[in-house]
Amino acid sequence: MSSTIHNISIDCHDTYALAGFWSQVFDCPRQPDDFPGDTEAMLLPPGGPEVLFIAVPEGKAVKNRLHLDLQPADRTRDEEVERLLGIGATRVDDQIRPDGSGWVVLADPEGNEFCVLRSAAERAASPATSAGDVDPA
Repeated sequence: MSSTIHNISIDCHDTYALAGFWSQVFDCPRQPDDFPGDTEAMLLPPGGPEVLFIAVPEGKAVKNRLHLDLQPADRTRDEEVERLLGIGATRVDDQIRPDGSGWVVLADPEGNEFCVLRSAAERAASPATSAGDVDPA
């Protein structure tokens, strides 16, 4: 027997606003019963576990102990990075290698880091460099 991921929980100050950012990332709406000021908000991304945002009083102080690695479904890594920057992410680090492999580290509006990898199509176009797309973090 094994376990499955039911949801991924993200501590934050403003559950509604942060769920709004991630709803754009995953292209899925917030739950209809979520409102500003709620202590919890929930997303149900297609094909993925639930993402639960929980209000906590303390701020983020250090690097995440767990983060998400995103792989664009219908665009390149660079196009996805630009889209995410446009909806409120900030660039933290660039781990793109000269051969095009690697990833970009971004942060959501509350400072939670996540990575954007190359798309499956980009990896297929240069399979020799696919091992360079594994985020060791």
